[in-house]
Amino acid sequence: MSFFDTIKPLIYKIDPETTHNIVESIFKTTRRCPLFFNSLISKNFITNDKIKQTLWGLEFKNPVGVAAGFDKNATMIQAWPVMGFGWGEIGAVTLRPQPGNEKPRSWRWPEFEAIQNAYGFNNDGVDVIKERLKKMYPFVLPIGANIGKNKDTPEEKAIEDYKTLVNELKEVVDLFVINISSPNTPGLRDLLNAEFISNLFSELKKLTDKPILIKFSPDMEDEDIRNLANLSVMYGADGIIVTNTTVNYDIIDTPVKKGGISGKPLAKRSYEVLRIVAGEVFGKVPIVSVGGIDSAEEAYKRIKAGASLLQVYSGIIYKGPGLIREINEGITKFLEEEGFSHISEAIGADIPKKLELKENDAS
Repeated sequence: MSFFDTIKPLIYKIDPETTHNIVESIFKTTRRCPLFFNSLISKNFITNDKIKQTLWGLEFKNPVGVAAGFDKNATMIQAWPVMGFGWGEIGAVTLRPQPGNEKPRSWRWPEFEAIQNAYGFNNDGVDVIKERLKKMYPFVLPIGANIGKNKDTPEEKAIEDYKTLVNELKEVVDLFVINISSPNTPGLRDLLNAEFISNLFSELKKLTDKPILIKFSPDMEDEDIRNLANLSVMYGADGIIVTNTTVNYDIIDTPVKKGGISGKPLAKRSYEVLRIVAGEVFGKVPIVSVGGIDSAEEAYKRIKAGASLLQVYSGIIYKGPGLIREINEGITKFLEEEGFSHISEAIGADIPKKLELKENDAS
């Protein structure tokens, strides 16, 4: 039994948001305790030529990233390599600071290995976060900014929020993720439509040449996902992230009917959406898979389904801080076992069209 397994029952007696705040306080000390944290980097940070990639001109030393919501205010970036991550997102960042929704707004469901949150984009606002980023950018790992509109910004003015956020952060991050799929900001998911996305990318592409990705909801109908994937690429998205949390409360026995669910119960739908999106746009833009990834097996499955990069958050809560190391070691092992010399050869290997092409080449 690992140390984490030993203390896990104690951790679970503490409110999830309080636990997160404690972890944040510990990781804020990274700079002040270099010897201790450097030893953890040596243990947890896995990279080699097989899993290194260059995407959008950025070097990803391993494919596993910090999902949005973990480092909301850019206070823990220096701890990312301590945990083994090869890249990550901060945020969601909004134009103005906002406290988020009323507490309690986060729940653990250990019997399902699920997390439910209704945070509502609580963050310090772009001005404060930008100043933090200035002190450490460029970082040794790619930094993405997950950006969203303020709760009180009306839908007809949402694009102005996103434009200002990109203008403010474009010199201190490496990529952007457009968040219009969180279930915790009223009306936000209504922006997942062709007209808004067309106008949004048209405006944002004028402001920066850094990659702009869009994050999808798992709760859309399959046909809508197909259409939106194609439209997003057509209108200028440089990548697609699948998926955000779900409001399908039937996947666990939860007494709380608000917020979004993440963790193991989301894995099936997240994988389905990945396959749908990859079936439409694989090879056109990189795809990032997130949602229920809690093992090397699940991670490698997502890679072969078309994901160039991965993100993890909830899995750490149930599997512990060694999970990212285990995933990267496992991916490397699977690549070797299947005869792939580089991760790029495995990405999309299970997509039927790619398999057909291989068979035709072989014949």
